Amino acid sequence: MTTLCADPIPEIEHLQIEGLRQMPSWRKVALMAEMGCTVRMLAMAGVRQRFPHDTPAQRRRRLADLLLGPELAGRAYGPLREDPGC
Repeated sequence: MTTLCADPIPEIEHLQIEGLRQMPSWRKVALMAEMGCTVRMLAMAGVRQRFPHDTPAQRRRRLADLLLGPELAGRAYGPLREDPGC
């Protein structure tokens, strides 16, 4: 069996893959939803760190740029409004 990742020990990777194969579908979906939530939380933390003076609305719009890409986010939510006071 070819390893999928260079980091884990091959025997450990085999156990991980077998665990995923035996896992019920509902649990896999739940894990994917949790991962998506974690990605959004980490992305928002990065937005807050890079743009500490943004309003919550501006941060949500910047997050949309990250998750959807600037073009689709712009079409869906309109242009990002920069606050001239900052």
